[in-house]
Amino acid sequence: MSRNLYDKARKRLAAESGPRARPWGGRLSVALVYPNTYRNAMSNLGFQTVCQLLNSRDDALCERFFLPDGEGLAEHRRTGTPLFSLDSGKALGDFDLIAFSISFENDYLNLPVIFELGGMPWLAAERSDRFPLLLCGGVCAFMNPEPLARVMDLFAVGEAEAILPGLIAALGRGESSLPELAQLPGIYAPSLYTERCAADGKPAGWETDVGAPLPVRRVWQEHLDDSASRTFIFTGDTEFGDMALTEISRGCSRGCRFCAAGYLFLPPRERSLDNLLRQIDAGLCARSKQGLVSPAVGDYPRLSELQAGILERGGTVSVASIRMDTITAADVEALHRSGHRTVSLAPEAGSQEQRDAINKGVSEEQILNAVRLLAEGGIPNLKLYFLIGLPGESQEDVRAIAALTGMIREVWIASGRQRGRLGSLHLSVNPFVPKPFTPFQWAPMATEAQLKRSVRLLRGTVGRMANVTVSFESPRAALLQGLLSRGGRELGGVIPRLAEGIRYPIACREAGIDADAILHRARDRDDPLPWEVVDSGVRREYLWQEYRLALAGKTSPRCVAGCVRCGVC
Repeated sequence: MSRNLYDKARKRLAAESGPRARPWGGRLSVALVYPNTYRNAMSNLGFQTVCQLLNSRDDALCERFFLPDGEGLAEHRRTGTPLFSLDSGKALGDFDLIAFSISFENDYLNLPVIFELGGMPWLAAERSDRFPLLLCGGVCAFMNPEPLARVMDLFAVGEAEAILPGLIAALGRGESSLPELAQLPGIYAPSLYTERCAADGKPAGWETDVGAPLPVRRVWQEHLDDSASRTFIFTGDTEFGDMALTEISRGCSRGCRFCAAGYLFLPPRERSLDNLLRQIDAGLCARSKQGLVSPAVGDYPRLSELQAGILERGGTVSVASIRMDTITAADVEALHRSGHRTVSLAPEAGSQEQRDAINKGVSEEQILNAVRLLAEGGIPNLKLYFLIGLPGESQEDVRAIAALTGMIREVWIASGRQRGRLGSLHLSVNPFVPKPFTPFQWAPMATEAQLKRSVRLLRGTVGRMANVTVSFESPRAALLQGLLSRGGRELGGVIPRLAEGIRYPIACREAGIDADAILHRARDRDDPLPWEVVDSGVRREYLWQEYRLALAGKTSPRCVAGCVRCGVC
C-alpha cells in the first residue's frame, strides 16, 4: 500500500469545496467511476450532477473513483495498491453498486486499467456474486451500449434524474436480480438478450425469453426545474476551475444531422429564468465567472435577461460557443464585459451545399455577420470548428473550408486594423464520425486515406494564411472512436487489447472482426443495427427520411412546440 497515493488523495480532497459524501451505515453505497483522470472528471457536469443526486438522498451515499494519472498508475502497480475512493479511501469491492459515467467512447480504453486496479474480472460472465453490480451510465450507455454489453451488468438508458431514483429504491428493497431490475424504466440488462442471426449468419435483431422489454426505451427528465445541474464540488484542478457551470437547457431543436447530442437528448427542454438565477446565486458563492452549458446557448429565449442577471450580481459570463444566426450585439457586449478573449463558432462545413446537407441552418452571410459582430465588439480571438469526411464530401468541399476561412479572416483583419490590435484565428478540424440514432447512422465513415488527403489539402491552404493556426484531430483516433461507437458485442473482448496500445486493425483481425465493415460499409435501410436493442424515442423512419434529405442536399425545419415529426413528443 502506498502512503504517497493516500496523502495525495487527502490533499486533493482538502482543496475541494462543496458538499461531502454521506456517512456510511444504513445506506446503499455507490462507487461512481469516471474512466479518466480527476481533472477531466470534475470538468464533467453530468458526473457532478449524478454525484449530488445520489448524495442528496437519505438512503444512499456516493463516493468518487478516477483513473490514476501516469505517475499515480505506476505507483499503484509498483506497490500493489488497489484503486480507492477519493472520499473515504475504500476499495471498489466495498460498495453495493459500481456506476460508471461514460461520455466518450475512447474512454472505454481506460476501463481495463480500472478493472485491473479494482481486482475485477473484465467480462460479466466471469464475475461471481461476491462482486457488486456494475452499471454503465452517461451518453455512451444509451447511444450504443453493445461494445460493453459483455462487461457491464446494467445500462442506464437515458437521463440519470429519471432512472436512478427507481433503481436505488429497488436495490434498497433487496431487488437485485437482473430480471427484476430489467423491469425498471430505462434499465437494460444485456445478459438477458440474445442477438438473432439470419440463415446467412448476418445479424437479424434481438430476442429475450424472460419478459424483459425489447427494445429498452430511453427515458428522460421531463421538467428540468425539478433537479439542479450545476457545479456542486469546486476545485482548481479542472479545465473549468475558475468558473461555476450551470446547465440552462437540454436537447436541441436544430436537427443538425451529424450531431448525436442533438438527437439523443430530445425533446428540447429549458430551465426557467427564476430557477437558473437561483442556481447562479449558488454558483456565485464560489466563483464569479458563470459558465452557461447547453447544446445551443443562443437558443435560450431569455438569454439576455440571464446574462444581465449575472452581470448585475457582480458575476461574469462564459459560454462554450455561440450560434451564428442568433448572436446579437448585446450578447457580444456581455461576453466582452466578462473578459472573454476567445469565442468559438462552428460553421462545420465550408460550402453552403454541405451545410444544407447536414442541416446546419446557417448561411455564409450569417457566419460573416457573426464574425463582424464579435470583432467589432472587442473579442480579439476566434476559434472555428469544421468537420471533414462528411457524407458525399468532395475535395471542392474541403477547399470551401479554406475559402470561407479566408473570408472570415478578411473581416477579422479589417476590424482589427480599426481597433489597432490584431487577434488570431484558430481552426479546429475534426473527422466526422457517423453516430448511432442520427440520420447518418447508415452512412459509411471516410477512410484514413481520404481523411489524410483532406488534412493535407487544408495544411497547404489554411496553413499558409498569416495569423491563422489550424489543428487536426488524428484520423486514426477518430476511426477508433468510430469503431467503438458503431460496433457490437464482439468488441467486448477486443477492448483490453486496444487498451494495451494494439492498433485496432490488428486487434480486430486477431479476433476475427471485420473492422472495415463496421466503419466503412454503407448500411441499407432495413439492416439491423447493433444499437437498436435500445430505442432513443426518435422514429427510425424519420431518421431514414432525414438521411435521404441529406444525400439530396435538402434542409428540414427545426423542432417547434407541438411538433410530432420525429416521434419523441
